[in-house]
Amino acid sequence: MGGVDALTGTFRLPCPIHGTASVRLSAFREIERLAGSAHPAIYRVAFSCACGDDHVALIGHDTLDWSPLGLDEGTAFVNLMTSRRDDVAAELAAVATTHIDRGEWPWSFFCYPEAAARPVTPSSFRLLAPCAETVGVAVRCPVCGSTSINLVTRPHVDVPFHSDATVGVVAHVFEADALRTVAEFDAELRSATFDEKRLLLDG
Repeated sequence: MGGVDALTGTFRLPCPIHGTASVRLSAFREIERLAGSAHPAIYRVAFSCACGDDHVALIGHDTLDWSPLGLDEGTAFVNLMTSRRDDVAAELAAVATTHIDRGEWPWSFFCYPEAAARPVTPSSFRLLAPCAETVGVAVRCPVCGSTSINLVTRPHVDVPFHSDATVGVVAHVFEADALRTVAEFDAELRSATFDEKRLLLDG
């Protein structure tokens, strides 16, 4: 099971080469809730590791969604104002509460069918794909249930309460489109048209 470093906001996940890897959320590739897991749910995550390989780890629901805010860590730090050791969770909880009271949310993404921004948590993510300048994130909308793909910067994913001024949205990439594409491909496989194409390839 993975954990989170409250001071850096990075996940501590097992690496078979280095033992432990420090991983940003934007380095995750897939997030899948394990079937049949009760609350707190367990998620299977695939992530890109600094060793150069992709690995798989298991993360609990609270660790995935709330630990990046430092809310369930017992980490202490030296308060330079008082020269005492203070609890990180208490400090970060106060910061998070201030943001939420202003109507902000740690993570937000744009739902294409509803044409509206929606608050989400990392467990709503399905797939993260790195691009040249951005990260493509498939997000399941908590309101309508459809999946939209947003193109955002890494801080938009990695830093709670950081929101890009503009968010790119990939149009028409939802479950319904995927199902229709599979149905159309399946129909083509069974048609004479596909046989003609195969003959051309064989020739």
